Amino acid sequence: MTVDEFAASVTANLPYSPNKQQELLIGALSRFCSSASPSDSVFIINGYAGTGKTSLTGALVKSLVSVRRPVVLLAPTGRAAKVFSAHAGHPAYTIHRKIYRGPTGDLTGGNTMMQRNTLSNAVFIVDEASMIDDSTSEGNTSLLEDLVEYVFTGDNCRLILIGDVAQLPPVGSTDSPAMSAATFKRLGLHVSRATITDTARQAADSGILRNATWLRRAMLVDPLPTPRLVTDGYDDVHAIEGDDLVDVIGECYRADGAGETIVVTRSNKRATAFNLGIRTRILDLEEELCKGERLLVAKNNYMWSAKIKELDFIANGDVGVVTAIHSVEERYGFRFANITLNLPDRDTDVECRIFLDTLTDESSSIDREKMQQLAEACMADPERNSPDLSWEQRLRRLRTDPYFNALQVKYAYAVTCHKAQGAQWANVVVDLGGIAPESRGLDFYRWLYTATSRATRRLFFLNPGEMAE
Repeated sequence: MTVDEFAASVTANLPYSPNKQQELLIGALSRFCSSASPSDSVFIINGYAGTGKTSLTGALVKSLVSVRRPVVLLAPTGRAAKVFSAHAGHPAYTIHRKIYRGPTGDLTGGNTMMQRNTLSNAVFIVDEASMIDDSTSEGNTSLLEDLVEYVFTGDNCRLILIGDVAQLPPVGSTDSPAMSAATFKRLGLHVSRATITDTARQAADSGILRNATWLRRAMLVDPLPTPRLVTDGYDDVHAIEGDDLVDVIGECYRADGAGETIVVTRSNKRATAFNLGIRTRILDLEEELCKGERLLVAKNNYMWSAKIKELDFIANGDVGVVTAIHSVEERYGFRFANITLNLPDRDTDVECRIFLDTLTDESSSIDREKMQQLAEACMADPERNSPDLSWEQRLRRLRTDPYFNALQVKYAYAVTCHKAQGAQWANVVVDLGGIAPESRGLDFYRWLYTATSRATRRLFFLNPGEMAE
């Protein structure tokens, strides 16, 4: 198949007629995937909100599969991988799950070893690449460097990275290294780049898109302009005050359900406060854990899905609904509940154990030191491990220990913006309360742009003050 024929195949697989930018990108990607492109090549696609990145990627994947070219879809987080898979119609994996194996000896699973890439002529496509961390510690290589090494140790493999530089960078970073050509040129790779800005996802009269576009353009201005949120004249964007919140969320729940409504805020502490308020004031839930409770998984888990066909793991960012609470217990200094959790995205029930302590903890997940202590307590427990077992045998048993591998969960009615990245909801409430004018720098713009672009139907700016017009 020629390059032009392949490009025509990608175009035919799109659910709509491509605009000029998309036509040019399809041509560039077709040349990139052909034998005319050097094998040690990277293609970076920077696509803003609503520009059709997802649809175009799905079309590319279908065309690659049709010519029997191996395709591997990856994303930085489990939730992003599942969203990517659903949109592209092809299996997707977390970067960690694909390129590493382990643990090798660290009780908390921190030490890993690189897998071997045994594929030939494969195209690796990474979504939400702006979230990939390039930081190192104690002389180790970064996730991004390991990803590059894994891909290009295969035979004639190529790497495509898709992201949005206007969104939040990795936690603790000021930019997105995986979206920078300089990052890969330093590693001796050939780099192609494309930026798509013409919108395709939502109608031109969308207030959601209007605000996302203004925020993205404002980030290019120096000095940054005063933040401006346009709400007048649009049916899908609203400015609300704190007194309106209960009524707004209640109406969204009645119209679309709790699964299509989210509050996006800036810290775990504020997310916990919103979650507790929604439970008591809107859902009338008094107990710590109730049947029908919506829970957000805070860390990837591979144990509880092991016996369920076609469920390879429970992902960080997955939301489940509690359908039964079987028992509650305290052990090793933690509190646990044994529950049945339904995962609506997979229409699957999982019998599992969860940590109750994480529901209202203000950290994103249980810290490494506490997990190390739990691991040691589980391994030393004579009721679970006989004294004659070696350390290696105890470590192997730990990998399937139901207490050490309990799901880390939080209430799922409000999340931080980093947790929301890679997902979308029909109704999104963006918490803007208490943000001082001096804090509204570039990081704030990125945060607000990311939160704004999570909404597909209705967007509510909570306590925007003078920012709203």
